[in-house]
Amino acid sequence: MSALSRLSLNQETIKQWSLPELAEGCVKAGVPGVGLWREPVQKYGVAAAAELVRNAGLSVTSLCRGGFFTASEPEARATALADNRRAIDEAATLGTDTLVLVSGGLPDGSRDLFAARERIADALGDLAPYAADHGVRLAIEPLHPMYASDRCVVSTLAQALDLAERFPAEQVGVVVDTYHIWWDDTVADQIARAGAGGRIAAFQLADWVTPLPEGVLLGRGQLGDGSVDFRWFREQVDATGYTGPIEVEIFNPDLWARDGAEVLAEVADRYRTLVL
Repeated sequence: MSALSRLSLNQETIKQWSLPELAEGCVKAGVPGVGLWREPVQKYGVAAAAELVRNAGLSVTSLCRGGFFTASEPEARATALADNRRAIDEAATLGTDTLVLVSGGLPDGSRDLFAARERIADALGDLAPYAADHGVRLAIEPLHPMYASDRCVVSTLAQALDLAERFPAEQVGVVVDTYHIWWDDTVADQIARAGAGGRIAAFQLADWVTPLPEGVLLGRGQLGDGSVDFRWFREQVDATGYTGPIEVEIFNPDLWARDGAEVLAEVADRYRTLVL
């Protein structure tokens, strides 16, 4: 078995590549999986993207993103649910069983985290059966607490599991993303909990580097450039029985300014030395 047999390259890691370049680059590098994002896939054409990846012999390990469920106004909530149904349809067309959810931050003027999380649960109740009918599992991704106000009120793996466990495991799982949860001293127990319940839908890697950039969104580091012990995380996840893809998802303008093949070669090298 190749050392890269579980590696997946998230599309945003080498954002400068077009979809055809992504497919060609991964095939040349021996990377068998790709994680895709809705906007570039929509621009290329969902059916065309599915055919491109399938013909390249690649698997789509996830589609990002659905979510943003926390609006309190009925019209906004209906709009979000409709968009998530489209995301589920797109995931099914692409042949992935994992739709990653960024659940949404606090609505304007609100300070009620608990009510926002309950609205997420309500949305999952509407969407989970629809997703299951299409062979797609909804994957709740906890984001670092610095994103709680504007992007995701689900800040820990425990909070994600508290939501996911209201639904069948085959319908709703969680994302274990090192960038967002590396700091949590309960994370080993929560990974074990997720694995015992069959809830690990995706495992993603990015490093934590400081200082954070303005806006904080584009501050993920290349593997090995920061504070995360990737092998420890991989061992914890593997110990639960998870054998699925390991997806590298990095948002970093410095990587986007470089040659894509060079970045991918670096990702693969650091994966071998720091993760395996």
